[in-house]
Amino acid sequence: MSSLNIIARYPGAYHIPGYLSLDEQKSLAQRCRDLGSHAAGFYTPTVRYGGKMHLEMMCLGWHWNAKSYKYAKTRLDHDGLTVQELPPDLRELSSRIAAEVGMKICSDLCIVNHYSASGRLGLHQDKDESPETLQAGLPVVSISVGDTARFLMGGTHRKDPLKTIVLESGDAFAFGGPSRLRFHGVAEILPGTAPEALGMSGRYNLTFRQYMM
Repeated sequence: MSSLNIIARYPGAYHIPGYLSLDEQKSLAQRCRDLGSHAAGFYTPTVRYGGKMHLEMMCLGWHWNAKSYKYAKTRLDHDGLTVQELPPDLRELSSRIAAEVGMKICSDLCIVNHYSASGRLGLHQDKDESPETLQAGLPVVSISVGDTARFLMGGTHRKDPLKTIVLESGDAFAFGGPSRLRFHGVAEILPGTAPEALGMSGRYNLTFRQYMM
């Protein structure tokens, strides 16, 4: 591992505060805005029972269908558009973060969530990738830009005790191996906590996964 401040939150779950510099955060925030303005950009997903998620989502590489809980190359649950490609430099960013904590990933998809001040994400497991990648414990790698979030992580059962982890702008987080199927979610966004230099409100969170081996 590197000389970064790496905090083990659970076995296989690592928090890297301040992983991105302020300039890197500014660049990534603008990248999210640019990608989100294209066709197949940000939208508010509708889940299988008709409710709306409390965030905007954009998928790169593979699209996660909020009604079927399956991946595809088109947004069949929304507008039928073909998903945007995952840019190579973002794929490389996820590989670098994973390597910092002794893990490997060759990302082929990224889910970008945009949270407003009222945004949140209920407890869930990331278990819709291929059985081979889940069995291998390949990590989910994330990076945050913008307002601070209160991130929740628990065990492999929904009612297991939860830890609250404060994720600030520029923080990275990765969980794989024994922590790959831990329940997690976003309880709250803290408005006005983004670095002033970013000139933004809300939070972008990019989560990288490897769907196929």
